[in-house]
Amino acid sequence: MGYYLSEPIDFDAHNEEVRAVWDAYNAGKPIRVPVILGVNPRVILLNPELNSDKITFADYMEDPDVMAAVQLRTQSYVRYNLLQDAEMGPPTTGWSISIDTQNTFEAAWFGAKIIQREWQVPVTEPVLRDDNKRMLFDRGIPDPFKGGMAAWNWRFYEHLHANKNRYVQDGQPVVSVTPAGMGTDGPMTIAASLRGATEICADIYEDPDYVRELLEYITSATIERIKAYRRALSQDIKPKSWAFADDSIELLSPATYREFVLPCHRVLLNELAGEGPHSVHLCGGVDHLMPILKEELNISAWDAGYPMDYRSMRAKLGPAFQIATGPRVSTLLHGTPEQVLDETKAILSSGIAEGKFILREANNLCPCTPVENVAMMYETARRYGWYANTL
Repeated sequence: MGYYLSEPIDFDAHNEEVRAVWDAYNAGKPIRVPVILGVNPRVILLNPELNSDKITFADYMEDPDVMAAVQLRTQSYVRYNLLQDAEMGPPTTGWSISIDTQNTFEAAWFGAKIIQREWQVPVTEPVLRDDNKRMLFDRGIPDPFKGGMAAWNWRFYEHLHANKNRYVQDGQPVVSVTPAGMGTDGPMTIAASLRGATEICADIYEDPDYVRELLEYITSATIERIKAYRRALSQDIKPKSWAFADDSIELLSPATYREFVLPCHRVLLNELAGEGPHSVHLCGGVDHLMPILKEELNISAWDAGYPMDYRSMRAKLGPAFQIATGPRVSTLLHGTPEQVLDETKAILSSGIAEGKFILREANNLCPCTPVENVAMMYETARRYGWYANTL
């Protein structure tokens, strides 16, 4: 197995099928389960065979031209080698790139230090210790544009935006650039990054007032930053629907989530979005929380990970609720095509596809995943993911 498709693809036929699949799905009359992939530049940077120039994440985050080049290589690689229900082959409308910090931006914006390790994605170190855990309150909300990570973000954005026409891949230029910080990883997840996951959970029991203050501070700062960025880019300040994340809520019981984090999620949606419905990205074991999010926050779509009780979640969330998940990334990375086939078939027959369902890896494709395993997931959906009824 390898990292390049060995057989040529009829891109015109593929793209025609993709259009038909999505047109039917979006019309509420799906012909089969659509397949998508979550892929980012780590599939290039952390794969020695694809990264012959040995570009590191430090290189990537120190030079905007390197960032642009790597993103274009990544998108081109995906378009020619990773089968999914997306346009493949040369893009018809040009390329889009973004300022990419691999989930470090928000914690670093609050002052956390970014750590670069060889052959790893960048991470941040917790900055709030027992002896300084009120430090951020004393500093106030960081400026969205000046100093530290904010200044870095806008310096990269302005450079890439000004030079986008000279970034060309497969004969097509870049047509759009997006700065970091337009969305959020969620107040609980940011709190865990700044304080430490163990420490913030202990604080819930030992210093609950501090936890509330920290989560409210993070929420207010996030709203201020996103509104400032939307104004700077002439975007709608309150779009009807919005997508956000907060993976670390999986650490919480339903009662603890309701008490500490749900109020912050409500404020985020009230300030940054209209009536919805909204969507959420949550990896990990959050089955116990999803009915709450659906009912309390008008969530209608869940970009999920692993683990999940597929049949139970479909029954509890209903057929109109969209769920996107699929085989474990470890199976796709280390398994045989036959193991991918078996796991994908088991998911498709679990009952989850008795409602709005999108098949994807669970969640975010690992570097060095063989293209044959991705192709097997896709072909399994094409063969076994047919809907008997409309939704």
